[in-house]
Amino acid sequence: MSETEPRLAFEDTEYLPAVAQDADSGEVLMLAYVTPEALERTRETGRAHYYSRSRDELWEKGATSGHTQHVEEIRVDCDGDALLYLIEQEGGACHTGYRSCFYRTIDGDVVSEKVFDPDDVYE
Repeated sequence: MSETEPRLAFEDTEYLPAVAQDADSGEVLMLAYVTPEALERTRETGRAHYYSRSRDELWEKGATSGHTQHVEEIRVDCDGDALLYLIEQEGGACHTGYRSCFYRTIDGDVVSEKVFDPDDVYE
């Protein structure tokens, strides 16, 4: 097994998907995208940074809500085109108030509870 850093596919695509997973429970909390700059900021600070394609800007998870993600480890898939952030989540990961963005089934059944009221957090 090579000890060298894996090649990331940023030359093939502007953004790489990053899955945020609870480091202790294994629960998948969210999916977002990163640029080289977002990844660099994450590695520098230990807090998750992503790139908002809709707002066209870098953002730190929890900067507004206080629901931060402390990154314990970053893993890269075999092709170098996806990342896994193993994190400690403070509060909810989803802007709708749920702990995970994956709070409902394809049939619309809610399988999780809200952990905060988004109206109290976002104005």
